[in-house]
Amino acid sequence: MAAQESSIITESLENLQKVDKNVVQEFLEDLVPDVLNFSVQVVLAVLLYLIGKRLISFLRKFLRKSLERRNVDIEVRQFLDSVGKYSLYFVLWLMILTLFGITTASVIALLGSAGLTLGLALQGSLANFAGGVLILLLRPFHVEDYIVSSATGHEGIVKEISTFYTRIQTADNQTVMIPNGKLADGAIVNVTGQQTRRMDIVVGIAYSADLLKAKKLLSDLVEKETRKLSDQPVNIFVSNLAESSVELGCRFWVKSEDYWQTRWDILEAVKLLFDENDIEIPFPQVDVHMK
Repeated sequence: MAAQESSIITESLENLQKVDKNVVQEFLEDLVPDVLNFSVQVVLAVLLYLIGKRLISFLRKFLRKSLERRNVDIEVRQFLDSVGKYSLYFVLWLMILTLFGITTASVIALLGSAGLTLGLALQGSLANFAGGVLILLLRPFHVEDYIVSSATGHEGIVKEISTFYTRIQTADNQTVMIPNGKLADGAIVNVTGQQTRRMDIVVGIAYSADLLKAKKLLSDLVEKETRKLSDQPVNIFVSNLAESSVELGCRFWVKSEDYWQTRWDILEAVKLLFDENDIEIPFPQVDVHMK
């Protein structure tokens, strides 16, 4: 009886080993083609990405040159180049996904079903895209213009207008990326939008100073300024009778690129000239009387 039971157990173990071997063999036979197929798909995806990347670079270069030949504004060229870049890369990734069995219809259906969620998640990006379109349509500034954004508090020279951001370079050589939505939603001051600018300088003199002499000195100083536009009027006038000073106003016109350097030079020259001629420039002070 014991021998019979031992024989049965041995036979069962042998059958179990045969089953295990068959299962492992079938698993490996199924796994190897899948691994090979997936490896081929990965290699094809990498090759497609590399080829697509070079093709996108070629198409972008072709687009830029075509727009340059048609004398399209540089900000429009930059914006269209940015839009084309994102669009072409989106198509490229759709093609790569199809290699792994994901159809374009499935991706579009997924995007459609998740449209509300994506819309809420990307509302900032959509607002920036719309802001970029408004900037290109209204053209409040161009590349290389110096702008001041009241909405963000930043100012500098515009270097690039892309799909979602406008890149500016500040006076101290910092790069600032301003979202197009915020930039288009606030007031924009285009400092260099015109070729000429009016210089407005106000200088206070003491009430005891010789007013006519101060006006004459200021007028002679401006007349000697070589950067002043000779075809524009020069005005020297009493701007205000303030609490502790008589404010003299001085107005003349210069080229936009000469504005700041001329202003700094004139202010320094006024101080030195008034000091030489005993024209007092008052400053806030307190008189204390002791009884």
